[in-house]
Amino acid sequence: MNLETITAISAIDGRYRSKVADLSPIASEYGLMRYRTQVECAWFAHLAGIDDIPQLPALNKSQAAALKDVYLNFTAENAARIKAIEATTNHDVKAVEYFVKETLQQIDGLGAYAEFVHFACTSEDINNLAYALMLKDARCDVMLPLMDSLIGTLNEFALTTAHIPMLAHTHGQPASPTALGKEIQNTAHRLHKHRENVASVVLLGKMNGAVGNYNAHLAAYPDIAWQEVSRDFVQSLGLEINPFTTQIEPHDYIAELFHALIRFNQTLLDFDQDVWAYIAIEYFGQKQVEGETGSSTMPHKVNPIDFENSEGNIGIANALLIHMASKLQVSRWQRDLSDSTVLRNIGSALGHCMVAYQATLKGLSRLHVNEAKIAEDLDHNWEVLGEAVQTVMRKYGMDEPYERLKKATRGKRLDADTFSQILTNLKLPPEAARELAGLTPATYVGRAHVSLGDD
Repeated sequence: MNLETITAISAIDGRYRSKVADLSPIASEYGLMRYRTQVECAWFAHLAGIDDIPQLPALNKSQAAALKDVYLNFTAENAARIKAIEATTNHDVKAVEYFVKETLQQIDGLGAYAEFVHFACTSEDINNLAYALMLKDARCDVMLPLMDSLIGTLNEFALTTAHIPMLAHTHGQPASPTALGKEIQNTAHRLHKHRENVASVVLLGKMNGAVGNYNAHLAAYPDIAWQEVSRDFVQSLGLEINPFTTQIEPHDYIAELFHALIRFNQTLLDFDQDVWAYIAIEYFGQKQVEGETGSSTMPHKVNPIDFENSEGNIGIANALLIHMASKLQVSRWQRDLSDSTVLRNIGSALGHCMVAYQATLKGLSRLHVNEAKIAEDLDHNWEVLGEAVQTVMRKYGMDEPYERLKKATRGKRLDADTFSQILTNLKLPPEAARELAGLTPATYVGRAHVSLGDD
């Protein structure tokens, strides 16, 4: 069978293909080939700009533009050619090198200098920079915009629900009231911090040869300051140099980036589960979509499938991210190949993140707040005011305020009348009685209504 979404083994390339389309040209094998081609071409051009390499003359404008065009307009046909070469070389990076050399034959005046392609390079010089460019574009063009969309949606949701008092639940039991918007804002604030951590990770690269010592570089041109050349080249790609490496860039920054993504994901999963539970107790309802089916046998159901979908995809994404973050930092002696197959799963991990983020956004778009149910729960749990009463009693020096409220309220469900009777029985000082007058579960929310936007 031909590879189609319906015949794909991976759910990312199958069922969810449409949701990860923006990631496909970046984190696919095609994308990796394109970035490898970019690094090979850019290194050739960079070498041509060094006066102390007289055997490779500087590029003219036409040659420089044509060389850039090789990777800026990289096509599926180019990728197929590289795969065809790899069938002979059995080496993916060498295939890219040979492809670039072939291409140079078609650029006027460059064919004679084709052996400066991959000059003094080990495969990992090309690979580490290609993957860094992949992560750079995936972060900037795909992941951060999706994160920002989630955070922005939650911020807006928080503002529109800031006025709604809501019974809090600690340990699954009724607790001091809060505001719905403040609880939404909690998640938005956490996600924003994690998003900033994702954005701030410095992406590193190296261009220093077989074991990180510029051995071949210095053998050919001992008078060139290769560390400076390497630094300038890596920075020209929008990356930062890692000056100390073995054959591989040690991937510590990738681990840092993935751990930041894991924390973002775990916070979102926490939110998904909370919303799922609020739907279960009817604090949220879900908009019905014409033609949709909730259950194959129970026609009444509107299931919270989007939040469940997000939760499941976060689990898969984090399993991959956790493994990669721990595995990629470990390589035997100056290099082993076990990182190579692991790095090829970057697209899968980011793809599952994308599916999760979009699922949560879809779920949020279908939510509506059941203010009547929220208000009803508040009105059925007047015992939560025991905290306020015993605290005011402490203020006025009354004996055993906590113990007296515990005896009157613990394990009991109070309404307005029974709570009023408890206040009467406590024989509060007039000042205390005035301070507690008019207090209801709906008004006992502290600063929850005004905390949005506060530091």
